[in-house]
Amino acid sequence: TADDDEMRLRIEHHRQRRPSTWRTIEATTHLATVIAELPVGTVVLLDCLSLLVSNLLLANESHPEPAIEREITDLLAVVPQRDLTLIAVTNEVGMGIVPAYPLGRRYRDLLGLVNQRVAAVATAVYLVICGIPVELRALEAAWNRTKL
Repeated sequence: TADDDEMRLRIEHHRQRRPSTWRTIEATTHLATVIAELPVGTVVLLDCLSLLVSNLLLANESHPEPAIEREITDLLAVVPQRDLTLIAVTNEVGMGIVPAYPLGRRYRDLLGLVNQRVAAVATAVYLVICGIPVELRALEAAWNRTKL
C-alpha cells in the first residue's frame, strides 16, 4: 500500500511491467488464509517477507514473536497443502551496520530468523546482488567441497 504520491507511482510502474494475466492480491497479514483460497497449483509471488515482518512487528511491538511465528508457520503449511509454487521476495538486512535504535535491531533480528526459516524449506534460494542472482545452495555446496 502507498501513503504518498511517489510510492503510488512506483507501485503503478511495477504493475504496468507485469504480465496482464497476473492477479494482484494485497494482504498485509494472514497470508495463509488468502493463499488457501487460490486454485491448487497456483504460482504465488509474495512481495515481500520484509514488509510482512514489519507489519507484524509494528502491530505487536511489545511481543511480536508469537504473531510472526504463527504467520510463518501457517504460510509454510498452506503451500504444500495447495501444491503451490511460492516465490518469496525478502530483504537481507543483516549485512549492514547494526541499527542505532532498539526497534531497528529487533526488526533486523526477526527478519533474519524468518528468512532462515523460509530458506530452510525452499528448493532454491537466491541473493540478488547488482542485478545478478546468486544461487546460495550451489554456493554452499561449492564451499563444502573446498573445506579442509
